[in-house]
Amino acid sequence: MQKNLVEDQVLVQRYVGGEENALEQLIHKHQQKIFGFIISKVKDEDLANDLFQDTFVKVINTLKSGRYNEEGKFIQWVMRIAHNLVIDHFRRNKRFPTVRATNDFDIFDVIDSPEKNIEESTIHNQILLDAQKLIEYLPEEQREVIQLRMKEDLSFKEIADQTNVSINTALGRMRYALINLRKLIEKHQVVLSD
Repeated sequence: MQKNLVEDQVLVQRYVGGEENALEQLIHKHQQKIFGFIISKVKDEDLANDLFQDTFVKVINTLKSGRYNEEGKFIQWVMRIAHNLVIDHFRRNKRFPTVRATNDFDIFDVIDSPEKNIEESTIHNQILLDAQKLIEYLPEEQREVIQLRMKEDLSFKEIADQTNVSINTALGRMRYALINLRKLIEKHQVVLSD
């Protein structure tokens, strides 16, 4: 067990240092556990694939931005990201899974009041407007993948098919779009949280 933690930490450091195949090794090493967790919650293979890919988009962005500091707890951190994305999916779709509490999943994590008061709605709408303005600054290919993913809720496979590129290219465009959005947020000092 300790050996696996050290290996993960070394692979993370190598990836952050610019060795791209170190991330592939981490994904290959843990994909069965992460994907298995996601599919056990959502019960849909296409959706599970999308959430798995979204998990690693978040992992890549966090690692590349230098914000990762879990010190040897890589798999727990990735599982937490996957768990949060599953919860976000159920909240967005107002569908709640019928499962009992386990160590990995607690039903109380997905209970959320769908009602927003006027102030929360106003803030949320302003955030959406600010985000949309920033998206307009992105290159066309990055803007397109964000709009297809966020507005039309297409999977990365569907985006790849619709734009005639590989899934990796679609993921790469999303990654660069998020990196560029982060730079724009910093440059324009926009606060995007409610």
